[in-house]
Amino acid sequence: MDHRLFFVVGDLLANLLVGVIAGLLSWLIVDTGWNMVIAMFVMMAVGMIAGLVVFMVVTFKLGAMEVMVPVMFSGMLSGMFVGMAMAMMPLSLGDAAMYGGASGLLGIAICWIANTLLRGKTRQA
Repeated sequence: MDHRLFFVVGDLLANLLVGVIAGLLSWLIVDTGWNMVIAMFVMMAVGMIAGLVVFMVVTFKLGAMEVMVPVMFSGMLSGMFVGMAMAMMPLSLGDAAMYGGASGLLGIAICWIANTLLRGKTRQA
């Protein structure tokens, strides 16, 4: 993951966007009569498709491999969270977008932390 400001802001905005889109799609599709587990799995797939669409749009500016995993993960996470929440209780459109956006930001934070931990410490030669 790149540490230049353009790419950091781009990653944050892309994941926020996919989270909001996945939350809004979950709000459109899931009703309170759904089973929570079924809503989670269906919205996970829908969130990943939303992540794929956003990835196709932002890959030209941010790079393919750097943005694909966080955006797809954030879409999946947002779809699962908002889909399960919608199955439990009715949410307003604004709440679904807010929860989706927050899940998108959580998704990029998880990816950054995992990347930092997996990268480890390096020594100068």
